[in-house]
Amino acid sequence: MHRSDVLIIGAGPTGLVLALWLSKLGIRVRIIDKASAPGTTSRALAVQARTLELYRQLDLADAIVQHGHRVAAANFWVKGEPVARLPLSRVGEGLTPYAFLEIYPQDEHERLLIERLETFGVTVERNTELLGFEESGDGITATLRLADGQRETCQACYLAGCDGARSIVRKNLDTGFPGDTYQQIFYVADVQASGPTFNGELHVDLDEADFLAVFPLAAQGRARLIGTVRDERAEQAETLQFEDVSSRAIEHMQVKVEQLNWFSTYRVHHRVADHFRTGRAFLLGDAAHVHSPAGGQGMNTGIGDAINLAWKLAAVLSGGAEARLLDTYETERIAFARKLVATTDRVFTFVTAEGRVADLLRTRLAPLLLPKMASFETSREFLFRTVSQITLNYRGMPLSQGVAGHVHGGDRLPWAHDGEGDNFESLKCLTWQVHVYGDTSDEMIAWCHEHHVPLQVFDWRPAFEEAGLARNGFYLLRPDTYVAIAQTCSDPKVIERYFDHHGIRPFF
Repeated sequence: MHRSDVLIIGAGPTGLVLALWLSKLGIRVRIIDKASAPGTTSRALAVQARTLELYRQLDLADAIVQHGHRVAAANFWVKGEPVARLPLSRVGEGLTPYAFLEIYPQDEHERLLIERLETFGVTVERNTELLGFEESGDGITATLRLADGQRETCQACYLAGCDGARSIVRKNLDTGFPGDTYQQIFYVADVQASGPTFNGELHVDLDEADFLAVFPLAAQGRARLIGTVRDERAEQAETLQFEDVSSRAIEHMQVKVEQLNWFSTYRVHHRVADHFRTGRAFLLGDAAHVHSPAGGQGMNTGIGDAINLAWKLAAVLSGGAEARLLDTYETERIAFARKLVATTDRVFTFVTAEGRVADLLRTRLAPLLLPKMASFETSREFLFRTVSQITLNYRGMPLSQGVAGHVHGGDRLPWAHDGEGDNFESLKCLTWQVHVYGDTSDEMIAWCHEHHVPLQVFDWRPAFEEAGLARNGFYLLRPDTYVAIAQTCSDPKVIERYFDHHGIRPFF
């Protein structure tokens, strides 16, 4: 009987990142997908800054930046004319190495992840479907339907459901998925076209309650039109054609479509599963939470789920932590998912609201307010921090402890850089590590050496103070680069007590 450490159901970005991260840490994975091939009509486009930061650990960030498209600005249209322009090229300047909006379509993204996964000798098993599973004391026994129609029984220590909004894993666990479905039908069209909106920038039409945007791709003249319809056409989603929705883009945004590469429609829900973990089975990505595409958060959040769970599974499976560490996956990720679903729902409801007041806000006030907001560094920074996910934190969670400077336990480590370099270079390692900005004690140096915990000591510089880091304290960083301990002293016993309390032993 085939046995793996982790059986991953679903080979979208979430499942692929989980498989890739675990494989890099020496964990035996098996990843299956019932589809015969990777998707070619994907709708996720944006790779947010926080995802790119974490992708440095997998040596993926540079490839995405090189082959993706950096959006210089967002333009807003009313009555066939651009009325406001929001610069985006360095909107997050000084906050992250990736202070921009990167467009890299999900289908291309998946191909890159698959190629990298194959370098570890792991291949996605296509046309392979999970029929059901049961948990025993020391693992999971799953029944699969293979490509040839035969059934196979296999075993794994843990099972990860990355199988989308209609997750068979979630249904098998009988986990509730409360929420609702938007009345609009969403559509995506991949086109080759020309016109003023095909200048490499993002364009959004504010004329009507239904959403419409032109997202540029790397190839010249190629873009994806993403929009919604809710009139009688929404009742005919299965038969809806591009010709049924294209007139608005042509008339309102002067789009001249030369070639339609593909067109698809889909419904969107806003739901969060009641639980992200039941025993040895976990839910990630769309299997755990679904929401409006507003803000480009969905795929990035699923990738965040995968990275959060991966280092914890690797620790437990390698003997570097007790199994109770896995309880923190749901605690940390479900709180963020609930907040995200509520936020994107409010934004989408506002953008697509009907009526005279809503129309006035969209077509008159928004064009006036957006440029003014863009002129203030504070508002630009707030927008970027929110959308880029660099403010996502685990403050107040069980694995988060202390405050040093402006940094709390559970925070993303702030990026600090100057002419001498930055503090993110060491984060490429998938390890626990300690950062000290300034001076540290001989005891800290000796303890880290004895316990094989990398210690990074940075000479104090103004850049660290500007980033909110404390002088001469220390930061214990998790393998996913979030701050576990923020401490103003340099006493290694604080780290020792932390590891003992959580049943963790430094590993990798």
